[in-house]
Amino acid sequence: MENLTMDNMTMENDTLVHDNQTTLGVWTDYTNEYKVVSVFLVSLICGMGIVGNVMVIMVVLTTKHMRTPTNCYLVSLAAADLMVLTAAGLPNITDALHGQWVYGYVGCLGITYFQYLGINASSCSITAFTVERYIAICHPIKAQFLCTLSRAKKIIMVVWALTSVYCVMWLFLSDTEKLVYDNVVLLSCAYKVSRTYYLPIYFTDFAVFYVLPLMLATVLYGLIARILFLNPLPSDPKNSTKKWKKEASQGGRMVSTCSSSSTTAASRRQVTKMLAVVVVLFALLWMPYRTLVVVNSFLDDAYLDNWFLLFCRLCVYLNSAINPVIYNAMSQKFRAVFKKLCHCGPQRMEKPAAYSVALTYSAIKESSNGESPDNFPSGLDEVTTPADQYLPGVLPSSKKKPLLKPSLSGSNVKV
Repeated sequence: MENLTMDNMTMENDTLVHDNQTTLGVWTDYTNEYKVVSVFLVSLICGMGIVGNVMVIMVVLTTKHMRTPTNCYLVSLAAADLMVLTAAGLPNITDALHGQWVYGYVGCLGITYFQYLGINASSCSITAFTVERYIAICHPIKAQFLCTLSRAKKIIMVVWALTSVYCVMWLFLSDTEKLVYDNVVLLSCAYKVSRTYYLPIYFTDFAVFYVLPLMLATVLYGLIARILFLNPLPSDPKNSTKKWKKEASQGGRMVSTCSSSSTTAASRRQVTKMLAVVVVLFALLWMPYRTLVVVNSFLDDAYLDNWFLLFCRLCVYLNSAINPVIYNAMSQKFRAVFKKLCHCGPQRMEKPAAYSVALTYSAIKESSNGESPDNFPSGLDEVTTPADQYLPGVLPSSKKKPLLKPSLSGSNVKV
């Protein structure tokens, strides 16, 4: 199974042997301990990841108020992760059990193509998601027309179209071949090209879909942290925070747009933590595999310890399986819909919050500088905050006239 992305490390040393049509020595099967551990961990991680990513897609597609620009990127990421788990993860189970490629020539081409497509589309989706977060937090006004649902769909279509075309080359670089050992002949899915031609292709892929996205994410998250921490909110709301309310003329209701500094500080910490998790986990979980391939590229005798290779693969699978957790665990809307989908919670789903962390922070920062709330866009007039639940007397007509549904514009994304 050498042509699978997770097994590329074995390809370079075998190529010259295959070209010379010499035997590879005596073949030794995996130990029983390795088979049990490998099958169990791969099945567990891939199973949980497949269920989690399928639920993400179902939540967004079946729930109207969840169809937001941010959630569109989550669906794209979930679809890419599903490809990684099914095309790169599950075949490792048969590899551990049989020790050879069992899916034939068509399976070799198809699985190789879809695993690279999933990996590259996942990286591009994270990059697009990172840029969207940067605009939403650092440029909330521009986000109103840049972070729209239609624009997000177009970006996702472009991402998948480009990666699909890019990965076509793997259909011409992969093939099945026989590995001749002294005691057995095994079928393998490997690369047609030699090590000399393969390395430039891999390093290009490594730079475009790992190094550059990680560098961009580091810069953008640094700018986000700079905005959040260099403009701290006062800690004492009585002395330093100017609270204000704006009475709207829609149905005779009054909407409170004030928010305490403690609530904003908590939201700030939550966003910062989530952004840090995105960068750190993406970098760390891909690093063992990427590092091993780079190191083996410069070694005459590649390091191919089975247990360490298994560790590298599991890290990659875990990256795809954990994405639903790190992107959705901090979203109240996702948790509520998940409970409804699993029938684990109350049938009546609580109303999702309708405020944006970026806009709330911007609004309070402006008001704390002494500016009038009237200077804000009219879109803020329809924003409700968690402070509303502590002001039961502010909505005198709420029992007679229901509140308007929150807008799903890009500037009002709840993450």
